[in-house]
Amino acid sequence: MTGACQRGRRAPSGAGGGVDLILASASPRRARLLRSRGIRFEVVPAAVDEIGAGEPPRLSPGELAAHNAWLKAADVARTRPAAIVVGCDTVVALGARALGKPRDPGDARAMLRLLSGRVHAVISAVAIIGPSLPGGTRAFREVTLVRFRALSDADIAAYLARVHVLDKAGAYALQEHGRSIVEAIRGPADNVVGLPVDRLLQELAHLGNP
Repeated sequence: MTGACQRGRRAPSGAGGGVDLILASASPRRARLLRSRGIRFEVVPAAVDEIGAGEPPRLSPGELAAHNAWLKAADVARTRPAAIVVGCDTVVALGARALGKPRDPGDARAMLRLLSGRVHAVISAVAIIGPSLPGGTRAFREVTLVRFRALSDADIAAYLARVHVLDKAGAYALQEHGRSIVEAIRGPADNVVGLPVDRLLQELAHLGNP
């Protein structure tokens, strides 16, 4: 999807009056969320090595998401300096522990057992880089709390049989049979999917009006 244009209206006028908007992510989920608001944008995936959960320098979950979001946005902004570039990273946090994408099906089962019957946080960090921004950059984080149902081994096996989770932080996706394992959420649901669109559009609308 590199360089793919998404039809619709341009970014809000506060984002530079028709300045190109770029989503620095290969995630089809993030693209669908942004496209659902009728915003015209390009998808230009960043070519960076993200820091994984538990890898040095062992950042907190929020810091980890913010660091990776910045890496993505900065990488694409170097080649598209006239555009507004949005980088985003989402992590699942159980207390101070960040859960990244599972390594294999066994790791996915272990993650779902860990989350079973408990409340965890989904943290999305967004970095925005563009010439119209005060100081050239803007960043924010959005947090949604998610409570899992108490899951049996059979429940976990059934979910993993229905959903490919190896590309999903925390080994689950709210938008893919998520209600079978999620009991309740508090906060933006789109944040759990991977992009807090309402907050992003608010930030874009206020660019140039600090």
